[in-house]
Amino acid sequence: MQASVPIWKMLLGPIAAFVLCFLMTPQVKRFAENVGAIDEPNERRINIHPIPRMGGLAIFFGFVVSSLLVVNMSTTVMGLLLGAVIIAVMGALDDILTLNPWIKLAGQIMAALVAIRCGIVFDVISNPGFLDAGTTINIGWLSVPLTVLWIVLCTNAVNLIDGLDGLAVGVSAISSASMMVVSLLLPYMIDTNVPLLLACLTGACIGFMPYNLNPAKIFMGDVGSQFLGFVLSCVSIMGTFKFHTIITFLVPLMALAVPLFDTIFAIIRRVLRGQSPFQADRGHIHHRLLALGMNQKQVVAVLYGISAVMGIFAVLIAGPGTAVRIVCLVAAFVVSIIVWLFVFRKPVIPQPEAEPAIPEAPPAVAEDGTKLYIPGPDKDEDDGTKVYEIPASKKDGEP
Repeated sequence: MQASVPIWKMLLGPIAAFVLCFLMTPQVKRFAENVGAIDEPNERRINIHPIPRMGGLAIFFGFVVSSLLVVNMSTTVMGLLLGAVIIAVMGALDDILTLNPWIKLAGQIMAALVAIRCGIVFDVISNPGFLDAGTTINIGWLSVPLTVLWIVLCTNAVNLIDGLDGLAVGVSAISSASMMVVSLLLPYMIDTNVPLLLACLTGACIGFMPYNLNPAKIFMGDVGSQFLGFVLSCVSIMGTFKFHTIITFLVPLMALAVPLFDTIFAIIRRVLRGQSPFQADRGHIHHRLLALGMNQKQVVAVLYGISAVMGIFAVLIAGPGTAVRIVCLVAAFVVSIIVWLFVFRKPVIPQPEAEPAIPEAPPAVAEDGTKLYIPGPDKDEDDGTKVYEIPASKKDGEP
C-alpha cells in the first residue's frame, strides 16, 4: 500500500529550511571570523582575498530544525541525524584547526556506522519494474562494508567538488531535488520521511546560495560539504529506495554524477602519480574548465547543467508513464540550451595583463620661469643643450 505525503509538510519543510538557513548565515559568518575559520588565498584556491568558511553550519541548522518540524521521528531518522551531528562537529573542527585526513576519514566511518546501526543499510539487491521485477539477491555480510563505502564516497565527493563559488551547494540542491522527485514517483512509497528529508535539504541549500554564489561572501567549508554528502548518501538508501536497491545506485549515481566521477578520477590520478589520495591538487574538473578560458560563473553553469540533465535522466529511469518520460526529455533539452546560451553567447577570452605605464617626470622650471625639457626614460640621453618653452604668460613680442 502506497503512503501519501501531506502537502502542507512538503511545503513547510523546505520553506522553513530556506528561511532558517538564510537568516542564520550572516550570524555564522561573524562566528567564523571570530574563531579564525578563514579561507586564505593560495596556489590551489580560486579566491583572491580571505573569505570566512563554516557556512555549512547554517545549512545544518536549517535542515535539522525543519526536519524535526515535519518528519516523523523513527530509528532511521535518528541514525541520520546522529551521524549528521558527528559529521558537522568533525567538519567544524577541520575548518578551524585543519585536521589530519585520516582523522576526518575515521569520523566519517564512525558516522556511517551509527547510521548503519540504526537501520540505514542495504542488504538485498532488487530489480525495479523496468527489469525483472521481484528478483532479489541477498548480499549478506557485504552489506555493512558496502554501505560504509557508499556513505564515505558520497561524503568526500561533495567535499572535493567544493572548489568554486556556489558549485557544491548548487549541485547538492539539484541532486536532492532529483531524488525527491524520484521518491515521489516510485510506485511503492513505504517511508514518507524520504521526500520530506530531501525537500528540507533542498530548501536549506537554496537558502545558503545567495551568500555563496560568485562573488561569494562565505564558503560552506568542510562542515557543509561533508554534511551534504553524508545526508544525500544516507537518504538514498532509506525507505523507498531500500526496496529498489538498484535504483539506490542508479539514481544517486546519476544525480551525483559530477562530484562522484570527479572524486573517482581524482583518486586514480593521484595514485598513478604515486601521490596520496588525500593530497590536494588542481586537476579537478572545475580547474580544467577554468584552464580552458571559462570564468567561474560559466564553469558553475556548465556543471549545474550536467547535474540537472543527469538528475532528469534519473527521474526518467524511475518515473512510470510516457508523459513523465516526455517531460523529462523536454526538460533535459531546455536545460542544455540554456546552459549553451549562457556559456557560449559571450565567451570570455583571457586577456594578457597590460604592463603598467611608466609616468614621465614633471618638467623642471628654470629660475626665469621657463620650463626645461627633461628627456623621458624612452628618450635619448640629453646632449647638454637645453630646450626652452615660452611660458604661457608671455605674449608675442615680449622679451
